[in-house]
Amino acid sequence: MSSSTPTPRIDQPIEPAAAAPTGTAHSAGSEQHGAKAHSDGGWDTKIPVQTRSDRPQSGDIEAYATVTGREVNWKFAPLDKLAPLLAGGLDGSAYPFLATETDGADVEWGRSDDPRVGTAGLPEDRAAAAAWTARDAVLAVTIKATDAYESITITRSDFGSQPRAAHTVITAEPNAQGIVVIDNRGSALLSENVEIVVGDNARLTVVSLQDWADDAVHVSTHFAEVNRDAFLKHVVVSLGGDVVRVNPSTHLAKQGADTEMYGVYFADAGQYIEQQVYVNHDAPNTRGRVNYKGALQGQGAHTVWIGDVLIGRAGDGTDSYEQNRNLVLTDGTRADSIPNLEIETGNIEGAGHASATGRFDDEQLFYLQARGIPEEEARRLVVLGFLVEVIQKIGAPELEERLIAAVEQELLEGRTVLAEPANAEPANAEPANAEGATAQSAAAQTETAV
Repeated sequence: MSSSTPTPRIDQPIEPAAAAPTGTAHSAGSEQHGAKAHSDGGWDTKIPVQTRSDRPQSGDIEAYATVTGREVNWKFAPLDKLAPLLAGGLDGSAYPFLATETDGADVEWGRSDDPRVGTAGLPEDRAAAAAWTARDAVLAVTIKATDAYESITITRSDFGSQPRAAHTVITAEPNAQGIVVIDNRGSALLSENVEIVVGDNARLTVVSLQDWADDAVHVSTHFAEVNRDAFLKHVVVSLGGDVVRVNPSTHLAKQGADTEMYGVYFADAGQYIEQQVYVNHDAPNTRGRVNYKGALQGQGAHTVWIGDVLIGRAGDGTDSYEQNRNLVLTDGTRADSIPNLEIETGNIEGAGHASATGRFDDEQLFYLQARGIPEEEARRLVVLGFLVEVIQKIGAPELEERLIAAVEQELLEGRTVLAEPANAEPANAEPANAEGATAQSAAAQTETAV
């Protein structure tokens, strides 16, 4: 390396050569789905993005205009609280964490120019680009191909109150199997990117747990690349924090790729929780399942779920379904739920989406009370049954028990207090999924199937 090109340091962000150039955002071009530039010129830059996959992508914050709140992907968010994470100049240095791991799973700090950065995707909005630009270190998590079911649990609780950036790359080697849990606690003002690469024939579960303190503001973008005959289970659990915005996207890139994306959230008074979920079926014979469930209680509790599914022209044989359910427990709450489905090929197995938001089902409460269960206990059982269906999909019994206890605490106190697990070591085997009871009460519901 010449003297004019300094050696990268952990505190010196350098864009990797493997990633796409970050100085220029991707453009949909002057012709898109039949829309052409007008003869008087200049309209090639004004054609609206027609599909989810055509959004501009860049790791350079300067490629994105200042967020105004009129953008389709920012229109619900409380920008006054997110402003420090959108301005740039974040601290992207290494941070303290605790990790429990098995022999076939590694976690280590890498340099900012780690070649794995950018392999799963690039930012599509200003917040993600701000974190991408600011990264000084990369937390690299690797699940190796062994005969065991490998586990890593990463606990992060020392981000502090200053604007921070983080970058994590999770890699499951071909034929590997395991689970990675990211457990977020304490105070934070954090924007981060999480990249997930699932190798051929690998089976990976990634759990992102948001149990932040009441003042925390967290914006996170997850990019996943799922390869040939591989499987990714992605779970987002959002309970604590003031503003929490976790946007996971999964690219089913090779034939036979499979994903299940689950989410569970509980919003209290004044709390804002948002999830924008994207599944891109970009190869033949892929499968996708999305199921997010949330509960709201207290004045000003606000949740947002936006689900995008794109079945591309190469997505022959796709089998896809997404749904979102919200249970409203008190007056003064708001749940926005927007499912979107785009299909560019007619040769698919099936696709559909659903959204429902409503209050308690009076018949369910009557059924329980008629059997001698007090009203408050009956309500608790209905909420637990509604959310436990998703919690039990995680496949880690100790973590599932913690989350059930947290939901019960939410109902009792209106805030999250996670009970510490009896054994801090992760499970070394993946148990079968169990189905929980569900509460299906909908004031408004849409169903579409193809």
